[in-house]
Amino acid sequence: MTTHTSHRAAATPVQRAAQLMGVVFLLVGVLGFIPGITTDYGSMEFASHESGAELLGLFQVSILHNLVHLAYGLAGLALARTAGGAYSYLLVGGAVYLVLWVYGLSVGHDSDANFVPLNTADDWLHFALGIAMIGLALALGRRRPARTTRTGADR
Repeated sequence: MTTHTSHRAAATPVQRAAQLMGVVFLLVGVLGFIPGITTDYGSMEFASHESGAELLGLFQVSILHNLVHLAYGLAGLALARTAGGAYSYLLVGGAVYLVLWVYGLSVGHDSDANFVPLNTADDWLHFALGIAMIGLALALGRRRPARTTRTGADR
């Protein structure tokens, strides 16, 4: 009888951070589709500043907004399979969130350009997420396992 063992390496800290972010985005995406957790659920639009739905009564959401969170979460989990992928997800994903922050501050919340939609709470959450994701990438992504050196006694 043969047994199969897994030689899978333990997840690195950057991989665990990307996994965590992926799970959080998946959770937020799912919660955005649950009436009660999302207030004014019946007024949710596919993509429009006129979507009156708000996750937790605070963050303006639409069907598109929720789908983007779900996609971001799936990407995080998929890219977390390697340290390089996790690092890229956190770094590039954080940069995307900072761009979204600037976009949200630049377009009027009642403008047709605000198709995601975004409100002030979303804007500042995007800023915090962008900084956190980039910070995690930089703090955790470049660590390498300590190399052991062999001494004369080890030879």
